[in-house]
Amino acid sequence: MRDKLKDFFAVQFEEELIEEIIETGELKFYREGELMMDVGDQINFVPFLLRGVFKILSEDETGGEIAMYFLERGDTCACAFINSLHNPQKSRIRAIAEIDSEVILVSLKNFDEWMVKYKSFRHYVIESYSIRLREMIDAIDTLAFMKMDERLLKYLHDRAQVLRDTMLNITHQEIAYDLNTSRVVVSRLLKQLENLGKIKLNRNRIEVLDL
Repeated sequence: MRDKLKDFFAVQFEEELIEEIIETGELKFYREGELMMDVGDQINFVPFLLRGVFKILSEDETGGEIAMYFLERGDTCACAFINSLHNPQKSRIRAIAEIDSEVILVSLKNFDEWMVKYKSFRHYVIESYSIRLREMIDAIDTLAFMKMDERLLKYLHDRAQVLRDTMLNITHQEIAYDLNTSRVVVSRLLKQLENLGKIKLNRNRIEVLDL
C-alpha cells in the first residue's frame, strides 16, 4: 500500500499523513462493474483512488439514472466529505467501477483531525470540492442547454478521455442508461455521428475519431 500511495500522493501529502493513511486505511480492489457505493448506503469512509475509473450516477425517484461525472486516479468522492460535517447520511449517488480499480478507504473519523493537522489535506479537500462543483455545473449546463446529440458526443469524449482510450467497449443500452434516454434514440444518434465522421461503430464498441 505504501508504494501505491506514494506513487501518486507523495507530491501532495506530507510523509506523516501518508503514514497515517497507511496505518488506518484499507486497500480495496473493485472489478469492472462492481459498486463502491450505492444509493441509500451509509457512507462512513473517504476513498482515495489509486488506479482505475469510477462512474458517478444520480438516481431520481422513479429509479431513472443519469451519469454525472467520473472519478480517476488521485480523485476522491466529495460526497463522502459531507458526512464528516453532519450526522451520518445515506448516499444519494452510485459509484461503479468502469475498469478494474484500486482504492484506499479511510474512516471518516480521521477526517476532522487531518483537516486541522495537515495543510496538504485541507488543500486536497478544498480542491476536490472545487473540481466536483465545476463538474456538477458542467453537468447541469449539459442537461439544460445541449441537444441530445451534443450530450451524446460529449459523453463519448469524456469517457474516452478519462479511460485514455478512443476505443470504447460499451453497448447502446448502457449509453441509454447513463444519459437517461432510450436505446432507440441512442442508436439513431450514434449512426448520425458516424455519418458525420465523429465516431466509428463496431459491435459493442465505439471508436471516437475526433477526440
